[in-house]
Amino acid sequence: MRVAISQSNYIPWKGYFDIIASVDRFILYDDMQFTRRDWRNRNKIKTPQGLVWLSVPVLTKSKYFQSIKDTQIDGSAWAAKHWRTIETNYARAPNFEMMADIFRSTYEGEIPEFLSDLNSQLIRKICNFLNINTIIESSADYALVEGKSERLLDLCKQVDADAYISGPSAQGYLDTALFSSAGVDVEWFDYSGYPVYNQLWGDFEHGVSILDLIANTGLKSPNYMKNV
Repeated sequence: MRVAISQSNYIPWKGYFDIIASVDRFILYDDMQFTRRDWRNRNKIKTPQGLVWLSVPVLTKSKYFQSIKDTQIDGSAWAAKHWRTIETNYARAPNFEMMADIFRSTYEGEIPEFLSDLNSQLIRKICNFLNINTIIESSADYALVEGKSERLLDLCKQVDADAYISGPSAQGYLDTALFSSAGVDVEWFDYSGYPVYNQLWGDFEHGVSILDLIANTGLKSPNYMKNV
């Protein structure tokens, strides 16, 4: 059993979905602290004026611990603005309508109260389009122990995982010896070597929301990923 554990992100980039596709089970780790100016509630798209952030407004309590799963979205007026921005900048993309079929209903429908639910909804829709059949769950469904590495390892144990797949940024804190002693291999996901595709608006950018890839390549999106 291969497992990855990661905070939910708002309309994530292609690498996020490659990690999901590379494992049997993906746990949305939204019991973690919500961090400002991070990928939890925002992501980038391309425009004729350069990269633009789409940010979901949220309610925060600056003096207290606030988990991602307990972070509330501040209203729904932003949704129409996000969709107008997406539509304006991707209407010329060859597969815009295919991308719109995935995303439009979220922006025009009832917006969830909590950020985690919005992120999960979008992530699952994108996985469905990409035919990623990985089991996606929430850390809220599991017992959680103390300790950064200890908690991740214990989640792996609860699902009988023998391999934990992580992004390279965790190399600075993850206690790999702890995992090794428990018989769980740690693998660092490699984000390098992605092929480029025909992209609107200037120089190629890898680190944008996956909606860019879908709008530009449609059903060929997996050809520009690693594990899909």
